Amino acid sequence: MTPRLVLASQSPARLGLLRQAGFAPEVIVSGVDEDAISAPTPGELALVLAEAKADVVAARAEAAGALVIGCDSVLELDGEAYGKPADAEEATARWKSMRGRAGVLQTGHCVIDTATGRRASATASTTVRFGEPTDAEIAAYVASGEPLYVAGAFTLDGRSAPFVDSIDGSHGNVIGLSLPLLRQLFGELGVSVTDLWV
Repeated sequence: MTPRLVLASQSPARLGLLRQAGFAPEVIVSGVDEDAISAPTPGELALVLAEAKADVVAARAEAAGALVIGCDSVLELDGEAYGKPADAEEATARWKSMRGRAGVLQTGHCVIDTATGRRASATASTTVRFGEPTDAEIAAYVASGEPLYVAGAFTLDGRSAPFVDSIDGSHGNVIGLSLPLLRQLFGELGVSVTDLWV
């Protein structure tokens, strides 16, 4: 019997990545207040947030016996962590500061086996080199509303894809989660990804 898989995230991008890879996770949203959590570095912040989401969902009765996946992404630029922009003005300023530069997309991953209480967690880092969209292109992109719903105000699987020149690292990590890292974490818990395929 295929072990139950629960995604502790409302991200349609993460759900899509898991489904494309042959998994059929249930979604249970954690409701964690991301703004109330802090950490010394962007990479640590991403991991602490991922662990917090996984912990909250793993403690719920409906997740009993399941493997719970918690993830959270932040963009590291100049040592600062950037999540979802608060509004259009912030998204515009963010894009003007990112263009022509490189940042690091940090995604924390945490997997909890609720049947055993064991857990495995790590952060995946992918360098993202941004192109140089014009002010008009940035304005049009922000007007689309997309950057308000994604960490770092951009995504590789949406309207901002033409503004990203290249990446170094896991492509999926930038979209929402690193499947290779997830495979490693499952392995640490004694679970093969092929056992989770449906």
